[in-house]
Amino acid sequence: MARTLDVATAQYPIDTFTSFADFQAKAARWVQDAVSHGSQLLVLPEYGSMELASLLADSIRDDLHAQVRALQPMRDDVVATWRDLAQRYGVTLLAPSMPWQLDDERFVNRAWLFTPTGADFQDKQIMTRFERGPWGIGPGQDLKLFDTPAGRLGVLICYDSEFPLLARALVEAGAELLLVPSCTDTDAGYHRVRWCAQARAIEQQVAVVHSPTVGEALWSPAVDINIGRAAVYTPCDHGFPPNGVLALADDSTPGWQYARLDLDAIHELRNSGQVNNHDDWPLQHERLEHTVKRLSLR
Repeated sequence: MARTLDVATAQYPIDTFTSFADFQAKAARWVQDAVSHGSQLLVLPEYGSMELASLLADSIRDDLHAQVRALQPMRDDVVATWRDLAQRYGVTLLAPSMPWQLDDERFVNRAWLFTPTGADFQDKQIMTRFERGPWGIGPGQDLKLFDTPAGRLGVLICYDSEFPLLARALVEAGAELLLVPSCTDTDAGYHRVRWCAQARAIEQQVAVVHSPTVGEALWSPAVDINIGRAAVYTPCDHGFPPNGVLALADDSTPGWQYARLDLDAIHELRNSGQVNNHDDWPLQHERLEHTVKRLSLR
């Protein structure tokens, strides 16, 4: 029997709250909605947890550095909220990432992954100019492979998806599905993540699930503008959409995009596909053993 997986990927708005209970109610509504559609894997975006800064005093939430420190007392309750929902509904869930302070005082961008019986996290590996500059958020722990009821998963947080060797390392370790939570504030940023996510699906012959933040939160200096389209991408090959787009939102309306993935069919492409990108990857290294020759044709 084929291994199918029902996926929900979020276009998640940055809302404002008057209490932590408001956030918990929102999280519950979103999970309940996805579960009502039969979803087994739920993917939420990068920095979606920054909406909790709306609970801070104006003077704190307007300060890029003060806000991330002020969020830290909430973080255990945030983790508990998403963990409890994953357990209650029996789903695998990638929660919105948030700045996370380490013991050495540094901040990382951490996304927690929950199953009905477990929890672990993935830290972003390569930081954007905004993160490592004005915001002061740096890279965290190494890439991880998660063995879950939804399959073997790897997480590439936003900018990480733009670096092929990170995806390759996860796939070589056994990842059969890559999750790409993102937060981008321009059309250009969204398209960089989109096209790179699609490229990773083609290169590695895996499915890639992309979840962005959407809408405006002009009160926030960190996530004021959010542009993206939730999507599920596959290889462009037998039995899959010719353009590799299994699901893609039509507009920026908040909500879930749903798709059913046949993980066995995707894996089989490595044996019977029109091309063999996954196994042919080492051929690049063979060709690069030869010195690049510089030619003058002027």
